[in-house]
Amino acid sequence: MRSILFVPGDQPEKLRKAFGSAADALILDLEDSVAPANKEAARRTVLAFLQDHDDAPDPPPLYVRINGLDTKLADGDLDVVMTGAPDGIVLPKAAGGSDIALLDARIAVREALHGLPDGATQILAIATEGAAALFRLGTYAGSSPRLAGLAWGMEDLSADIGAETGRADGEWTGPATLARNLCLFGAAAAGVDAIDTVYTDFRDLEGLKRECAIAARDGFSGKLAIHPDQATIINEAFTPSAEAVARAERIVEAFSLFGDAGVTALDGQMLDRPHLKAAERLLKRARRWQQETQT
Repeated sequence: MRSILFVPGDQPEKLRKAFGSAADALILDLEDSVAPANKEAARRTVLAFLQDHDDAPDPPPLYVRINGLDTKLADGDLDVVMTGAPDGIVLPKAAGGSDIALLDARIAVREALHGLPDGATQILAIATEGAAALFRLGTYAGSSPRLAGLAWGMEDLSADIGAETGRADGEWTGPATLARNLCLFGAAAAGVDAIDTVYTDFRDLEGLKRECAIAARDGFSGKLAIHPDQATIINEAFTPSAEAVARAERIVEAFSLFGDAGVTALDGQMLDRPHLKAAERLLKRARRWQQETQT
């Protein structure tokens, strides 16, 4: 998934608009965008949306962000929305692999109760929303086969550490940069997608484009979005270009000509095994997105 769009779970009109957007996936939100007094109504709205779009042609994957496991709301959220067979659950304020294992077990029980295929529901974790969580970003590997990606965010982390902001003069601050990079490394260690955080100025599409280009360059697979207009720009940034795919194919071919060689050459440049690994990873992403577009 390249673009993953947050939508408030208690606003049916925004849900309908988001469903028709270019976003690769939607996150129907029961957490931060929903006021405490509206939590129960949001559950019902999200469930109705899941059920109404169950048979829609070519639907985007529908994820639900529940409330954190440390609240009294998480189990109630799961009890309701799992009856609608969401494609995935987004876990906010994840504090490491143990949280994912716990959520996996709770999802598995509800899949069995509702006759859903075992393992059908994926998990996306927002993994940097507390100071302690940063020290556990290396614990996600092997936590659950459901885990599809790790995303990072700065708003809750800023509040936790007492920072005034995560940005200064248009750039990420030191703590934000650390959280971003650790999320990237944690996702790579776990073998799942690294998802870049939201760009909150939804009117600044040029700024979004620049931030997407940096994230794609650094190894992120996609980006969270807060407005439907952001989806197309995000998709373009995280789709490997035809030129990049062609070069990756040539790198793989160059290595294949020499069997199990440690190094080879292409266009006068010496290439070693990390170049091959990077090329294979790019081609895997390109094939996956092509398959998702065609399905």
